Amino acid sequence: MANEDEARDWNGDTGRYWAGHAEHYDAMLAHLTPHLLDAARIEPGERVLDIGCGCGTTTLLAAGRGAAVLGADLSGPMLAVARERAAGLDGVRFEQADVQVHDFGAGSFDVALSRFGVMFFDDPLAAFTNVTRALRPGGRLAFLCWQDLRENEHRVLALDAIAPHVDTTGAAPPGPGPFSFARPGYLRELLTGAGLTGIAVDEVRAPVRLGADAAAAADFLRHGAMLRAIFERYPAETVERAVAALTEALVPHETPDGVLLGAATWLVTARRP
Repeated sequence: MANEDEARDWNGDTGRYWAGHAEHYDAMLAHLTPHLLDAARIEPGERVLDIGCGCGTTTLLAAGRGAAVLGADLSGPMLAVARERAAGLDGVRFEQADVQVHDFGAGSFDVALSRFGVMFFDDPLAAFTNVTRALRPGGRLAFLCWQDLRENEHRVLALDAIAPHVDTTGAAPPGPGPFSFARPGYLRELLTGAGLTGIAVDEVRAPVRLGADAAAAADFLRHGAMLRAIFERYPAETVERAVAALTEALVPHETPDGVLLGAATWLVTARRP
């Protein structure tokens, strides 16, 4: 695989954590996922490539619209969950692949989509050029990616809550990562360079569900990649103080539907000429 650092991460602790909490992540993103599926405009009989399919949620949703779907991801642990979820279903398959370099076959797909799976390429131009090649002429691309960290309440609250106890600088380093596609101008330039046209970058804001209550949400966040990278530098007693502060900050956001906080994303669509 060309994307070795990300492959190591998603086949290590990060991938195993996502695989073990697949249902939690699905519930977290439940208000955002329908925007992606609607934008993809999948028709029965179409061939769909799900980029960074993870545990297969969007793969199965696309298949539910009558498509034949290939889910591609770097993460072996997450693909194991995806294959278990799809057991016995026709028209669904999964492949462990680096989208930057994998040969999907020229013109093999009508649609390529991704739910927060495209921000981790170390060579995004190569990746999207490869996706363009995999689309038939007139084929469509649709994906969701995060806006800037400070636009995302669920991230900001967590960092601000723990900041009195730990150093949160560098929480979103440059390079591949959740916020690498935060700038619309960069996205348009990148996709144009990859040979795509009709590029639209539209804002989608919706709540994300972090847990059933404040304690569950704080535990979920503390083990996520962003806070885990911060906390691993500190002794246990410091981490527990920070988590206690985070739990307290989440209490006002408890609702009958769980802890809900705002999220800001870009819904990006384009097509192959």
